[in-house]
Amino acid sequence: MQQLIPIFLTVFLAELGDKTQLATVLFATDKQHHPFLIFLAAAAALVASTALAVALGTMAEKYLTMIPLKLVAGIGFILIGSWTIWGHYSGA
Repeated sequence: MQQLIPIFLTVFLAELGDKTQLATVLFATDKQHHPFLIFLAAAAALVASTALAVALGTMAEKYLTMIPLKLVAGIGFILIGSWTIWGHYSGA
């Protein structure tokens, strides 16, 4: 159990204030959906994305040990940021 605490804290702190949480807050302001349904949908999405990340990480562990994790994360954030900016200016 003590091995899970650092994983929980790291993911919990990383999720605070990120785009996922902000999107969930915006969905919660929509009175068309019950707050519990918003919670269930957001929780299911986070579970599914985490399951995908664990599966991909497990399959790619021999390759990822050769590449610095900060480099991969940095490139990912640049790509997501670029996509977001493009979507804003393209009107999507």
